[in-house]
Amino acid sequence: MANHQSAIKRIRQSEARRVHNKYYAKTTRNAVRNLRATTDKEAASELLPKVTAMLDKLAKINVIHKNKAANLKSKLASHVNKL
Repeated sequence: MANHQSAIKRIRQSEARRVHNKYYAKTTRNAVRNLRATTDKEAASELLPKVTAMLDKLAKINVIHKNKAANLKSKLASHVNKL
């Protein structure tokens, strides 16, 4: 275990960020899963901008890589267009 005050604080901050990031990443994964499971075009069209915004926010704060967000958005958009 760390003995320096700054190291102890860093451990606290890292744990808080990890829990925060995990929550938002899981929420976004569930939203993506729900959008992929949707078969109604209108409902999917309403969900797409919300899920896209969630992915952009995760990429902006480096929870997920920006290219992963772009790939997911592209696949989701093509899924909605095929409905």
